[in-house]
Amino acid sequence: MAESIFARVSRLLSATVEDSVDRLERAGGEAVMREAIREADRAVDQVKAELEAVMTRRLQAVRQEQMLAKRIEELTGKATFAIEGGREDLAEAALSRQIDFEAQARDLADVQAQAREEEARLEQGLAALKARKAQMEDALAAFLISRREAARGGDGPARRGPSAEKAVDAAEQAFERAMTGAGGVGFTRADTGTVNRVAEIDGLQKSAAVAERLAALKARKAA
Repeated sequence: MAESIFARVSRLLSATVEDSVDRLERAGGEAVMREAIREADRAVDQVKAELEAVMTRRLQAVRQEQMLAKRIEELTGKATFAIEGGREDLAEAALSRQIDFEAQARDLADVQAQAREEEARLEQGLAALKARKAQMEDALAAFLISRREAARGGDGPARRGPSAEKAVDAAEQAFERAMTGAGGVGFTRADTGTVNRVAEIDGLQKSAAVAERLAALKARKAA
């Protein structure tokens, strides 16, 4: 039995990046991670195609419901005309047909509701897959860099862990790729010195606000 799209997304998102790196190191090469990234790419394409199909189904239901609403309105006019002409039998037929159309319209409304739910799940899965792929690409890049450094001899154990600043920068880059990949707007990163100086301004502003409130309390007490 073919794996469902939601099951495939769940499987691809279930493993952590650390697990993938462990698998990569045990395999002794980059083939495992590259294949995982290719699988994520294929899953992204599959989710996109499924999302398009669901959206098409929902929009088709919307158009059909609009057409039925128009027919229902027309039948009201026909039934009124038949009554005025003394043809109650024809009016009954028009109203009967109207009831049939209303039932179809309710079914179409259910189709739209189900499609919207499925679209939401697919959109969430698509965003998560893109973020997951970015994480795997980061992990692969880090592995390849560490392997090249090891081949050159490196600088000993002290080079194994990145500095805090480099870790923050890497996290920001990964976040930005995940955000833009999910359809969001990326942000402009600043250097660490600039970030720290801006944070210092925040601290000064808070201290000034505290001093202002304290002075106000003292003045109120003195009054």
